[in-house]
Amino acid sequence: MQVNSEGISASRVFLPADQSYQNLLQFFINQFPHIGVKEWEDRFAKGLVLNAQGHAFEATDAYQPNTHLIYFRRLAREPEIPFEEEILFQDEHILVADKPHFLPVIPSGLYLHQTLLSRLKKKTGIQTLSPIHRIDRDTAGIVIFSVKPDERASYQNLFRDRSVTKIYEVIALYSDALNAKLPMTYQSRLEESEHFLRMMEVEGQPNTDTLIELIVQNKPWAKYRLIPGSGKKHQLRCHLNALGIPIKYDQIYPILTPYQEYDLDFSKPLQLLAKKIAFLDPITGEQRAFASQRVLEL
Repeated sequence: MQVNSEGISASRVFLPADQSYQNLLQFFINQFPHIGVKEWEDRFAKGLVLNAQGHAFEATDAYQPNTHLIYFRRLAREPEIPFEEEILFQDEHILVADKPHFLPVIPSGLYLHQTLLSRLKKKTGIQTLSPIHRIDRDTAGIVIFSVKPDERASYQNLFRDRSVTKIYEVIALYSDALNAKLPMTYQSRLEESEHFLRMMEVEGQPNTDTLIELIVQNKPWAKYRLIPGSGKKHQLRCHLNALGIPIKYDQIYPILTPYQEYDLDFSKPLQLLAKKIAFLDPITGEQRAFASQRVLEL
């Protein structure tokens, strides 16, 4: 996969034999109707449409069926995230980063350059970096990347097989009633809701579990330690909300607030931190353990 000087990976598209176009520009316009004609003309002019060998094509070049081309995304505008990630560890197999709040892990939607993956590729020059797990844009803390593509699956399988210990810290509402039950393991069944941003609890066999421990309280808030046994989307946010102690500054649970596109409010980061992670390295056989240097202030 080709990567440009800004750490942005190329996308790949196949030119089928059962179609015919006047030129490459017409194919891309038809294939991606949500992208304007002027944008495709600019991408061709700037050499952002190429073959696998790195040869850049002109917009007027002939359509060549049964071939693959690569192209680079561009964004006319992108939110600027004024917080820096830190590299905590790096060797020939993995890179461990400490992600700030608000920064997405991978390019998506409005985010391209302002993502942890793109920043790390640009910073390290390692274009084969790939996250072996992810955390939400709103969450801060530990994210691990594989360095070598042929080792990626071995690391990802650790998460699939639940062979990783993940510890989160969170600031949420304090509850006397709940505190009497802690530590406790909360279980429920989570499924996608009608709104793509939200998960919801439903009846049925539990598919999520979270160990919840109280670290310290300062009413009306408290700091908790969360150890998820499963890894469903928004699991920790949903579980604490279901227990009546939603996470401080959560913009999705219990109330979904309007999505901010560009003018972000950085004054209220979600008080959720991926604090620690530990696992037996499937490649080196070493016991790995990493901790975020970030702290949630109660």
